[in-house]
Amino acid sequence: MTNQELLDLLRCEVVPAIGCTEPIAVALCVARAKEKLGAEPDKIKVLLSKNVYKNALAVGIPNTGMTGLPIAIALGATIGRSEYMLEVLRDATPQAVAYAKEYMQRVPADIQINYEAPSILYIHAEVSCGDKTAQATIQDGHTHFVDEAVNVGEAVNKGEAVKTGDVLTLRRVYDFAQEVDVEDVTFLLEGAEMNKQAAETSFANEYGHKLGRLLHGSTLKQTPQLQQLFGDTIFTKIVSYTCGACDARMSGAMVPVMSNSGSGNQGISCSVPVYLYARENNCDRELTLRALALSNLTVIYIKQSLGRLSALCGCVVAATGSAAGITLLMGGKYEEITYAIKNMIANISGMICDGAKPGCALKVTSGVSTAIFSAYLAMQHSYADSTEGIVEDDIDRTIHNLTRIGHDGMQVTDDLILDIMTHKG
Repeated sequence: MTNQELLDLLRCEVVPAIGCTEPIAVALCVARAKEKLGAEPDKIKVLLSKNVYKNALAVGIPNTGMTGLPIAIALGATIGRSEYMLEVLRDATPQAVAYAKEYMQRVPADIQINYEAPSILYIHAEVSCGDKTAQATIQDGHTHFVDEAVNVGEAVNKGEAVKTGDVLTLRRVYDFAQEVDVEDVTFLLEGAEMNKQAAETSFANEYGHKLGRLLHGSTLKQTPQLQQLFGDTIFTKIVSYTCGACDARMSGAMVPVMSNSGSGNQGISCSVPVYLYARENNCDRELTLRALALSNLTVIYIKQSLGRLSALCGCVVAATGSAAGITLLMGGKYEEITYAIKNMIANISGMICDGAKPGCALKVTSGVSTAIFSAYLAMQHSYADSTEGIVEDDIDRTIHNLTRIGHDGMQVTDDLILDIMTHKG
């Protein structure tokens, strides 16, 4: 891929989002079907792949104080605008939310899992008003519509989702980060600042498990036990900001974040640690932008063979990107970056995804902490080698071993996770 193609890929995959992207994508699909219908639906049916359903089950929906799919669908059907894409619920004012809550009682959505869905990321919405019907389908990407129709008959094919195939290597990713005109990737710096601001929202409120707030600034200093354990360090600051942003968005804060590969938590975890490490160590703007490009594109590279959704927690992938970016900021070159990634894969490659929820902040903390340790060890030329587990001498084979486990090896795990989640008590 040329540098321009990689830049286009970054711009396609690193975009703003409000709320957890799975229920937001469901709201987006419903909103598009409603727009095709041309009226507020009096009947809604939604078919979802297992992974979309899993990630939408328990996560907060922005500005509602509620979790899960029914309110997301109601908002999509009432005030959602598909032109906003992953910010489809941007207009969810208190008045709009109040109406949506009444609407969901009057028009309860029929939500079903499609166990034979053609893609791991699949959303199909059918809406009706009187004798008129419309439908829309999202597949492969959170904003990729593959068909839409009125009076459900002939679907309009919208084409293939953007796919990169097996064309990237870590060396190509590294070279791009070294060669790109940094003025072309300033949006990555803006996105990192956006994600930092999301964290600051969590420090002023009580979202989720409040881990970011507990580890941040004045709260930390007011808790002698935490102060003694963690101290007011760069490490603690990175952890608090990263998991704080996750605390906010998983609990439904009405704040935008810059996502990566369809995930806000991935966007947070691959940008905030790199951005804060650079700022706290007075790294110059150019180096910071190159590190952000390396981190974000590393995530995209890994996701191309792992897939959009899987039983492997996305923070493993995103924190691996951060490990690469932080190693670059520490003065590392390609060799040290491969060491950092091997350390990551040797450590947290078995972390499962059991749906989007406030507890994701805990997993993000584990990932970011490991990224910092991995980068530091890499700079000492201490790393997991080919005698250890799934690590190989070749870094790309090591990465593909990770993604094979997540994509192929954990399919039964994914089914078991969903079964447990839907049969509690």
